[in-house]
Amino acid sequence: MTFSDWLLADIRLPKGIHHTEAEPKHSWWRVMCLTGVDYFSTLGYQPGIAFLAAGLLSPVATFILVLVTLFAALPVYRRVAEASPNGQGSIAMLEHLFPEWTGKTFVLVLLGFATTDFVITMTLSAADAAAHFTQNPFVPAGLKSQMGVTLALLAMLGAIFLKGFKEAINVAVILVGAYLALSLVITAVGLWQVLTHPEMIPNWQHALFAQHGNPLAMLGISLVLFPKLALGLSGFETGVAVMPLIKGEDLAARIRNTRKLLATAAAIMSVFLMATSLVTTLLIEPDKFKDGGEANGRALAYLAHKYLGNGFGSLYDVSTILILAFAGASAMAGLLNLIPRYLPRFGMAPEWARGARPLVLVFMAVAFAVTLLFRANVDAQGGAYATGVLVLITSAAIAVTIAAKGTPMRWAFAFVSLVFVYTTLLNIYQRPEGIKIASFFIGAMITTSLVSRAMRSTELRITDILLDEQAQAMLAEGGHEVLHLIARKPRPETEEDLDEAEERIRRQYNLKPDERMYFLEIERGDTSTFESNLRVAGDRVGKHYVLRASSPVVANAVAAFLIHLEEMTGKAPHAYFVWTKGNPVGNVFRFLFLGQGDVAPLAHEVIRRAVPDQARQPCIYVS
Repeated sequence: MTFSDWLLADIRLPKGIHHTEAEPKHSWWRVMCLTGVDYFSTLGYQPGIAFLAAGLLSPVATFILVLVTLFAALPVYRRVAEASPNGQGSIAMLEHLFPEWTGKTFVLVLLGFATTDFVITMTLSAADAAAHFTQNPFVPAGLKSQMGVTLALLAMLGAIFLKGFKEAINVAVILVGAYLALSLVITAVGLWQVLTHPEMIPNWQHALFAQHGNPLAMLGISLVLFPKLALGLSGFETGVAVMPLIKGEDLAARIRNTRKLLATAAAIMSVFLMATSLVTTLLIEPDKFKDGGEANGRALAYLAHKYLGNGFGSLYDVSTILILAFAGASAMAGLLNLIPRYLPRFGMAPEWARGARPLVLVFMAVAFAVTLLFRANVDAQGGAYATGVLVLITSAAIAVTIAAKGTPMRWAFAFVSLVFVYTTLLNIYQRPEGIKIASFFIGAMITTSLVSRAMRSTELRITDILLDEQAQAMLAEGGHEVLHLIARKPRPETEEDLDEAEERIRRQYNLKPDERMYFLEIERGDTSTFESNLRVAGDRVGKHYVLRASSPVVANAVAAFLIHLEEMTGKAPHAYFVWTKGNPVGNVFRFLFLGQGDVAPLAHEVIRRAVPDQARQPCIYVS
């Protein structure tokens, strides 16, 4: 087997939403653990990032994060779960709400942000896992390279997916259960330390008032700082993406169970966020959080080593490294399912993008580049991660608001949308590196998509041809003789108009009076659609036979219909066209983006590529 055969061995059509019922189903709490490897694992670095962003205000800013989680993000995604029960998520909602190219453009931009989210999940998780590894006291000094360990973990992740990886919910349940149990122990010990040292809270309050003056000032500063903590909202989009895996007697039961998943995960995370932000702020010296400090990117692990000993601390390090590594695997699996779900359907990905291994190599190269760019620094990647998370949540809030139009809840969701728009814009302003990274992904995705669409423009693109009863009867009257078709633009026409057109063709090509002629009219449909069925309807205008259809792209539809007629009759049909007026370059662009242009030569090229045997190729005549 050659390298090319191995690389492209698993190219296949991605599973569509109609195939999800064949996938095994699991209890909602078990599926919650699958989403939890991403969501709950942020506890490994969230407290440290919160302290670096807000300092002593970290618990106050985290409290705002909890309020947004429970009263903004959770209600939005409860609606998203209802609107996309097969796991399409908020991206599909916007695609359906906006027609044609507008919806496709939204999808491409959101895919850029989603790619940012997932790629940074991999690099951030690997960097934080490396921080837990290198800061462990039992690790030899020669292995304490943050960059080296991060790249090694990413390489291991890529190797797993190149060999073949299947999500294992059983593994997720064990990892999440162990990680949350150990985190609970550390948090409880931290709270006990605070309670047994009653001077800590008054000292903290005194320091807060000395720095910020009054509660209103603290609230205002916390609102400004809140976007830097927004990566704590990362689990919601993943929660609706895994809906097809959730067990339920029917669709309504699956939606109810998904809502249980979202609510339970949000509640667990909210409790941990508040408790861990408090204990880490009160018990860890500020210098420990800085770059190179013992608590940087591993605040809970630092407390575990400090209060429970290096043995328990090392156990927690192992647990954290494992769940962070699985979070990277979950992100990679999300990318491998997300990209093939949309881009090939739009005609905006090359054929090799259907295969997992080529995509793995692309995403691993990007992950390595991002890691080198950010120097495997956990704190530095927080802005890019938050940008991806916030844009997806904002898009979900806007989609839900539009979908709720005409209901009393629209104003509540509109307010939530404004909250997330404010948070996103402020995050971009404070940490522009996130939008820079996302812009790179968006630009690369749009450029690649347009090039791919142009290169695939002469594919057949018609998945099936369906003839109505009258069209079948009309074509059957022609028997198995050579069929002659006159291609015309759809327009109002009289029998006299068709008489004149038919007479011109017969005279020009010396056709006999008994040779049957059909008129073929293709109405241009949604040009943003890449593949579609062709439904052909028969009609009579006086003595003339007219076949009418609608298609996103006229030339490909004509070619597909002619090939279908050859298969029906066993004889190559003849099609007659007139030259399209206008600049040839302009016609090419009209074909690529508007589905029309110089139809005859384009239809001929589609036929040539689809039917290698020249003896079976339909004949194209142009005058």
